[in-house]
Amino acid sequence: MDASATGRQEAALNEQIERAAQLLHRARFAIALTGAGLSKESGIPTFRGEGGLWTRDGEPPMNGYQLFLRDPAEHWRRRIDPGTSTNELGDAIERARPNPGHIAFAELERLGYLRAVVTQNIDNLHRAAGSDQLLEIHGNRTMLRCIGCEARYRLDQVPTDELPPRCDRCGGIIKSDTVMFGEPIPRSVLERCFEAAERADLCIVAGTSALVTPAADIPVTVWRAGGALIEVNVDETALTPYCAAVLNGPSGELLPRLVEAVQELDRAEPETRGSGVKRRP
Repeated sequence: MDASATGRQEAALNEQIERAAQLLHRARFAIALTGAGLSKESGIPTFRGEGGLWTRDGEPPMNGYQLFLRDPAEHWRRRIDPGTSTNELGDAIERARPNPGHIAFAELERLGYLRAVVTQNIDNLHRAAGSDQLLEIHGNRTMLRCIGCEARYRLDQVPTDELPPRCDRCGGIIKSDTVMFGEPIPRSVLERCFEAAERADLCIVAGTSALVTPAADIPVTVWRAGGALIEVNVDETALTPYCAAVLNGPSGELLPRLVEAVQELDRAEPETRGSGVKRRP
């Protein structure tokens, strides 16, 4: 690509960042939906797409939750057996650290722009980056959950001298917080995700093709109610034509630029902050 083409491309990107900053600055209730593309920038392999684990090795059994229910004690024995080999995904998650995209989301929350981050990722990187208003729709690999009352526990809060471990609140069986294939998404987190989507007038969609439901329904809910979408992705997706601003590139590069741009607007136009996103006709 020659210098003039590169310059035009950068100018177009700057225009999109400025547009996204204007939307975020004026939003009354902004949320975000994040996916595997964000984690990929921290060295965690994706499941689908080019180079994805499932693309390469095939998808795992679709009845993982049913297998767990068939013998939860055996599942736990395998989980805590020190001789059990780890897998490529687990090893990558253990090594991973938050990247500038995760940190940018935490900063937008700290500045009062983001009201909730809905993530499909199980790697705990949003929490490690400092996000508090986090809705982990597929669970968190570093936590456990009761399948009865949906209470969540840290790993060190649950003794494993008796298997399967039981919830100290309702007596239900405890499993990994990660949502297995065939397992319903916990009602408590799902309801909170859609409560946020129904209130939102803006949704940032980062690192996800937004094809897997129910997470894919979150930006659609915002858009159908007249809200605006900002997409941050290295590739075009099915959502791209519906987005008011499209930041084409890595989240770790573009989201920090968005944070800077919205802070500049906050200083220049404090009176327009939270004045409302211009709704679609």
